Amino acid sequence: MIGRIERVPLRDVWKNEATGFTRWLADNIDILNEILALNLSNAEREKEAGAFSVDLVAEDGSGNAVVIENQLQKSDHDHLGKIITYLTAIDAKTAIWIVGNPRPEHVKAIARLNESGTASFYLLKLETIRVDKSAPAPLLTLIVGPSEEAREAGETKKKIAERYGLRQQFWTGLLSYAKTRTNLHAAISPTDSSCLSTSAGFRGLYYMYRITMDKGSAELIIDRGRESEEENKLIFQKLRKARRAIESAFGGSLEWSQEEGRRLCIVRKIISGGYRDDEQKWPKLYEMMVDAMIRLDKAMKPHIQKLRE
Repeated sequence: MIGRIERVPLRDVWKNEATGFTRWLADNIDILNEILALNLSNAEREKEAGAFSVDLVAEDGSGNAVVIENQLQKSDHDHLGKIITYLTAIDAKTAIWIVGNPRPEHVKAIARLNESGTASFYLLKLETIRVDKSAPAPLLTLIVGPSEEAREAGETKKKIAERYGLRQQFWTGLLSYAKTRTNLHAAISPTDSSCLSTSAGFRGLYYMYRITMDKGSAELIIDRGRESEEENKLIFQKLRKARRAIESAFGGSLEWSQEEGRRLCIVRKIISGGYRDDEQKWPKLYEMMVDAMIRLDKAMKPHIQKLRE
C-alpha cells in the first residue's frame, strides 16, 4: 500500500522560529548532513556576532564555523543582510540560509555570492510533510549552493571587470595627454571600450584609437553605414591610389585593410604595447599613439578634402 504525502504549514509544526525550529535544528543538526557534505556538529544557538546574535553556529568537518540563519516565511533582504553580516562578524567561510519560501531574486543573489569565491553560501527550502496520518517531518531541499562552475564564472567576471577598469584608466591618461598635443578627440570622454573615435570631417570617416592587451593603433575607419558597403570600398580605393603620397606625408608605412565580408575599411598604424603593460610604460605608449594619430590626420586631410570634389 502506498501512502499519500500531505504538506503541513510550518507554523503548525513550529509556532515560534527561535524557540521552536531553531532549537529543534540544533538538536537535529545531522539532518543537514544528509543534504550538504559538511559534516556539521556542535551547533550553538543565539551565538553573539557583535551587536547581533546568530540563529545557529555549527562546525564543519574541519572545525570551521558555519553560520545558519532560519526564516520560516518568504526570504527577505533583511535576512540576506544578516547572513553576510554574521559571516563577517565571526569570520566564517560558510553560511546556510533555511527559508520557507525562497524568492527568485534571493536565489540569484546567493548564486552571485558563490561566484565571488570568498565564502560558500547555501540556500535551502524548508517544508513539512506527513504521509497519511503520520507525524509531520521536515523536508529540506537545496535550492542553490557553491560549485566549481560558479567559482570559475566568478573568476571570469572578475577578469572582465578588471579589463574594463584598466581600459578606462588607460583612456583617461591618453585623452589627458592628447589634449596637450591636438584638438582631435578633445570632446571624447574615457570609456571602458577597446576603442575611441571622432569624426574625420567627412560623413562615414572616423579617426579611432584602439587598444588591446598587447598593442595599440591609430586608425582611419571608413564606414558609411549598413547599406553603403560599396561606397566604403570606393572611398577606400580612392585613398589607396594616393597611398605613396599619404605614407610619405605620414612618415612611414600604414596597414591598409579591406577584409572580404566586412563592411568597414581601415587604414591604421599599429603600435607595440597595450593596456596590460606596466602602467609606467603607458606614457610612452600615449606619446606614440597620439603622435601617430596627429601624423595620420595630417597625411589624410588633403585627400579626404578631395572626396568632397
